[in-house]
Amino acid sequence: MSEDFWERPEVVAQFAARDADRRLIPLLDDYPDPGATRVLDLGCAGGRNTVPLAARGFDVHALDASAAMVEETRRRLAPIVGAAGARERAQVGRMDDLSRFDSGSIDLVVALGILHQAASWPEWLRAMGEVVRVLRPGGRLLIAHFSPDTDPTGAGVTPVAGAPHVYDGLHGGRATLLTVAELDAEAARLGLRPETPTSTGETRTDGGRRVSVNGLYRKA
Repeated sequence: MSEDFWERPEVVAQFAARDADRRLIPLLDDYPDPGATRVLDLGCAGGRNTVPLAARGFDVHALDASAAMVEETRRRLAPIVGAAGARERAQVGRMDDLSRFDSGSIDLVVALGILHQAASWPEWLRAMGEVVRVLRPGGRLLIAHFSPDTDPTGAGVTPVAGAPHVYDGLHGGRATLLTVAELDAEAARLGLRPETPTSTGETRTDGGRRVSVNGLYRKA
């Protein structure tokens, strides 16, 4: 992943301006006691999902490897939880190291457009393993993950020789791309079952398309 890309002010502004994920907001109605529901927004990307979660009273925590993304998330959180609360809840960190969270301590992990940013298969396995570790039994993972059919620039993506599931050709750098079957298989291996059928969705870009695998899994 190109770290410079995610620190650019125009990229931060673009992600922060997005509406909350269309699958997330209806899902929140399943939680009648938001204050007792701990949510991890993994790859918070300027707070597009963190902020509405906080506004509805969820015990939300946000993590991103980009300092600029975290700073923007804190700025937007501050009017809701205070400046100190925003600093505590939004932190810089890697998706494959969730050691700040106890095992079985999270009710819902929101991982939208983040896990595919693993630059290697071992990094992806570590990150997914950490997600499963922090989920409580019965906890859920809401995920959007680029598939090998994604082609945002129109120039195509290229498999990296000797690196399973890893491709070059995305704006943010090298990425791990999975099909529906591959994501379901890895989730099952780690003890996650689909709560709804995993599907794909396509969004047109200026030069091509983004194709995402969309899943909602529950930990056994």
